[in-house]
This record gives sequence, C-alpha cells and structure tokens, in this order.
Amino acid sequence: MKITAIKAWQIDLPLVEGRYSWSNGNYMDVFDTTVVAVETDAGITGYAECCPLGSAYLPSYALGVRSGLMEIAPKLIGLDPTNLGELNRHMDSVLRGHPYIKAPIDIACWDILGKFTGLPVYTLLGGAAQEKVALYRAISQQDAATMAGKIAGYRAEGYTKFQLKVGGNADDDIARIRACREILQPTDILVADANTGWTQHEAARVVAAVKDVDVYIEQPCTSYDECLSVRKRTALPFVLDEIIGDVEGLLRALSDDAMDVINLKISKVGGLTKAKLIRDLCVQRRIPMTIEDTWGGDIVTATIAHLARSTPEEFCFSATDFNSYVTRGLADGAPRREAGFMTAADRPGLGIEPKLAEFGEPALAIS
Repeated sequence: MKITAIKAWQIDLPLVEGRYSWSNGNYMDVFDTTVVAVETDAGITGYAECCPLGSAYLPSYALGVRSGLMEIAPKLIGLDPTNLGELNRHMDSVLRGHPYIKAPIDIACWDILGKFTGLPVYTLLGGAAQEKVALYRAISQQDAATMAGKIAGYRAEGYTKFQLKVGGNADDDIARIRACREILQPTDILVADANTGWTQHEAARVVAAVKDVDVYIEQPCTSYDECLSVRKRTALPFVLDEIIGDVEGLLRALSDDAMDVINLKISKVGGLTKAKLIRDLCVQRRIPMTIEDTWGGDIVTATIAHLARSTPEEFCFSATDFNSYVTRGLADGAPRREAGFMTAADRPGLGIEPKLAEFGEPALAIS
C-alpha cells in the first residue's frame, strides 16, 4: 500500500462557553483546526485532526499546521502508511522539529492501519485496558465565584475531575483554588493548572498558601528548573505538561523525581507512535497520565479515546472530551460523554467518519 494524496481542510470551532481563558491573559474565542486526509492506492483513507491552542501556548500555531503540511506532504507520497516506524523516521529526516505538523499524518496512518486490519486503533495500541475513560473538565480562568459555580454545574453533569485555570495574580489564584475545592466532594480531583503562568516566587507563594488544600499543582512556571524548584518546596502532588515533549524530557524528569503525573498531549509529541512510546514508559515507571491534546473536535477526541482506552486505568489519571467544548461536529461516530466518561469505538481505525460534505474545498491537496 502507498500514500497517493494528502488533503487538509481548515475549520473554525466556536466554543460552547464563548471564550476559553488561561494564564497571562491569554484566551481564544474560536479555534482554528485542521482536518487531514491521507489517501492510498488501496482505496483506504485515514483521517486526523490537529488544533493548536493559539500561538501563545506551545511552539505551534494553526497556520503552521497547514504550511508545514504543504512542506512535508510531497515528500510522503509513495510511502507505505502501514509502516509507521519508517514513516516517522522519514518525516523526522525531511522536517526537523515541528512535531505537531507530523502528528496528523501519523494519526491518519494509524487510522489506515486499523481499517486495513479491521481492528480499532486501541487494539493496535495494545488492546483494551479499560472499558470507559474518566474525563476531566477544564475550567476557564475567571473570578473565584464564577469558576466555583461552573465546577458545580459540570459536576452535576457527571464530572469528578476538574482542571482549574490559574497562572494569573497569585492572590486571585489562591482564592480560586480555595473556593473551588470547598464545593467539591472529598473524592473529587482538583488540579490547579498555571500553564507556565507564574514566576518562581509567585508559585512559591501559592503552594505555601494552599498547602492544606487537597489540590494538584500543574506546570507552575515556564522552565523545567523553575518547576523543579517549586516541586521541592511543596508536598502537594505535582503535574508537568508543557515541558514534557519527548522521551528525553520525560527521562530527565523521571530521574529528578520532578512530578507525580504528566499530561500527554498527542500532537505535542508528534502523534500516536511517539505518544505510545511515552505512554508505555510511563506505565513501566508507574507514572499516571492525563491523556489529551492541545485542543480539537470530534477527530481529536476519538484519537484521545483510543490511546486512553488502551492505557491501564491505574495510570490513566484522566482524559479530555474536547468535542463537548465546541459547537460544531466534525465527524459521525465520535465519542460522546456519558456521566463523566467516554470510550473509544470498536469499529476499525478511529471509528469515525468525517463530514466531508460540510467542509468545502480543501485548503491543501497534494498528490
């Protein structure tokens, strides 16, 4: 089997809540996502989606996905999409860095492999390790009372895990953490995610002020060394996200005892092939993971569901149903939340069918 064409569509994803805000005053009103199709001479087409969280979160941005695909796609025509190791080595040789650009190609080829073998992607990733996956809900940064009220509403929908967007003024963040923890049950999980927004001294103040609160501290500062310094100052459980982007970064963090949990974002690390490698290493080292991505709709959510379903529950801290945050559907057959959980389809590949008739003309078509 050989790749014969690669196409990409640009699609806007408005938000159910109207706006999503996180650290340092950053926000998004509409997400710019890219849906990718990899076509083959066997008549099998694989699909994927990549949706960066704007341009101020990670070294990625929406236009970069499509311009990067324009650069790399001609160099992939004729490759075997089921030979995922060779495909990834080739992508790394013809485009240095930029893993988020390669991620949708890799994921679409996993979809092809699943359709070719008649197996769901979660089976190819190691088999079903859990039947349903617990979800967290991200709570956009607002005042403490509003955020606490949103948690109460989402808890009524079945969520028991919440990721609080902090990383603003330290005093305001202390109030946010305390207000939100107070309305939760003892068995509920609360994560205070600063998204690199605090300086080291601000993070030190916050962790000292909430040391009596049952809360996880996530990615307080920009650099690894700053985060490690904060980690050493607190007994609260610690999550690393933005600075864990590859195996080398994970190995360093494991060696330094830098965290208790990581966030594994599939596009950040380059797709399912590399995410599986990191996932398996974390399981071996007994490090739980939140399995997610930077953002997205139905196809991203399906991809998350397959990786999460093939991860043992003990090490799957949570996952994300991004398609419930946006107002537009991209595919039939995508996972749907039920009482705070989702699962991956048992159909071949990712188990989704993109609504191509609604997408219009592709922004990119290489053959």
